Amino acid sequence: MPYLIEILLPVTKTFERKTLDAIRGELTEAFGGVTTHAHAPAEGLWKEGGDTERDRIVVVEVMTEEVDRSWWADYRKRLEKQLSQEEIVVRLTHFHRL
Repeated sequence: MPYLIEILLPVTKTFERKTLDAIRGELTEAFGGVTTHAHAPAEGLWKEGGDTERDRIVVVEVMTEEVDRSWWADYRKRLEKQLSQEEIVVRLTHFHRL
């Protein structure tokens, strides 16, 4: 069964197009393709304390037949450092092709 891996990248003041291009290039090289939802960044809201926090995000997707969890954990940590983020969400979904 194939997997869909989604990376939710925050669009910050320091996030540049070349950063996204580098991420896309790296994932394309590693997995043979990538889909990026970047033209209309999504917006995430959550409560922290009494305040509502807001993020604009770009979603990057990779489909793969196998998942190396340690590679993805290392990649997430590298992205967090590169983008100066406490946490970047990388999620995994099993799917069936129709």
